[in-house]
Amino acid sequence: MRIDLHCHSTVSDGTDTPTELVTAARAAGLDAVAITDHDTTAGWDEAAAALAPGQRLLRGAELTCASPDGRGGQCTIHLLAYLFDPHAEAVVAEHAKTRAERRVRLHAMASRMAEDGYPVDADALMAELPGDATAGRPHLAQALVRAGVVDSVDQAFSELLHGRNRFYVPSRRTPVLDAIRMTKAAGGVTVLAHGFAHRRGPTVTAEVVEELADAGLDGLEIDHPDHEPPARVQLREIANRRGMVITGSSDYHGTNKTIRLGAETTAPEMLDEIVSRATGAELLVGA
Repeated sequence: MRIDLHCHSTVSDGTDTPTELVTAARAAGLDAVAITDHDTTAGWDEAAAALAPGQRLLRGAELTCASPDGRGGQCTIHLLAYLFDPHAEAVVAEHAKTRAERRVRLHAMASRMAEDGYPVDADALMAELPGDATAGRPHLAQALVRAGVVDSVDQAFSELLHGRNRFYVPSRRTPVLDAIRMTKAAGGVTVLAHGFAHRRGPTVTAEVVEELADAGLDGLEIDHPDHEPPARVQLREIANRRGMVITGSSDYHGTNKTIRLGAETTAPEMLDEIVSRATGAELLVGA
């Protein structure tokens, strides 16, 4: 059984619609796939409707969080929240607040680039996004590709959207302990996404991961394209010692990234463990 538990659609910063994501997962030989768009559940129903007989769908979201880094500072981390109640009041309010501030942030970044002469129209960029879509830098990167400024989304990030110039505007981040509590109260399961992906930027220490486990974090995404072998070994030791869920995922974004669906996978017994811990929503199986 092949399982990929971290995938994005056009509802956030992927390039496949939820229907296309589910169809592509089937074509890639996946038996189960998760839809984990940023701070939204807007793609859940469409993805569910696209399931083929026997195909499994784990519904979730990826939450952007602020965390102590273990070195006296703060850094951004991401939580994968699975099978929570999408109608829980705290979840709805937090996701809505985050999406609204993401739109303000993206408009500000596009405006700064336009001020410096880049062929980007901030208002037009925002008008292209569906009202319930989660705005992000990949949308600006796509606009730069269309304008011929760069050849690819990867190039846009490496040269212009990396966060080390005046174009960058910080994103809103939910305190990680609040995100864990909120998700668990909604019957969900939380997994730290790509926690030691050092090439992405600052990460938390192993001590912080242990503290998050003490606070109720259920699992660790270990087999991820951005995790080097030493990081996987260190995270696996923590997960095994603490009895945590271990996942593997592609972090698929369609053509926004070069990683293919199913590039990393999760063991079937770990999917079963997530389902057994969740009370907010069910694993869906196509009829």
